[in-house]
Amino acid sequence: MRFGFDIDDTLIDLRGHALSIYNRKLKKEIEASALQQLNTLEIHSLYDLTDDEGFKMWNQHQEEIFFTNCKAFPGALELLQKLAAMGHEIFYITARDADYCQQTKAWMKQFGFPIEEGHFFCGMKDHEKVNIIQDLQLDYYVDDKPQILHTLKETKVTCFLKDQSYNQEACDWERIKDWQVYLRNIDQ
Repeated sequence: MRFGFDIDDTLIDLRGHALSIYNRKLKKEIEASALQQLNTLEIHSLYDLTDDEGFKMWNQHQEEIFFTNCKAFPGALELLQKLAAMGHEIFYITARDADYCQQTKAWMKQFGFPIEEGHFFCGMKDHEKVNIIQDLQLDYYVDDKPQILHTLKETKVTCFLKDQSYNQEACDWERIKDWQVYLRNIDQ
């Protein structure tokens, strides 16, 4: 089978990691649980930053957010390693800026993500992911953004939505709330 995965806030807890960096930089102590109440992808409102200030904060610290010790969601890495060991093909499709492609790929390999040559796609806009996913003829695809999955509705790809506080209104796809549950299902 051919599995495709978005990276940020699908496999890794980028928002949670950014929250810890913002706390340190802004000398605040916003609890991680505050993310569960936030119905936007962007976290700057938790710090009373305007959209402009939030955009600047993100851009100023983007490399630190992307390439320090951001953790995978529990069970996500183990699931991918298990799928690879079973002989399934794994593809990563991320809208991270093209300037970060090689660094992202190297960072993921360093943390144990199974990445085969030619199975890592980066640098496209969100709406362009559909073309890559269709060209790859994926069987399954997982993303945290409903708008991406919506573009795949008329395809043969089985889509899953990684559960996040900002995508609660979407109800068209099965949600992945806990990667460890999916890992256990594969073991059975």
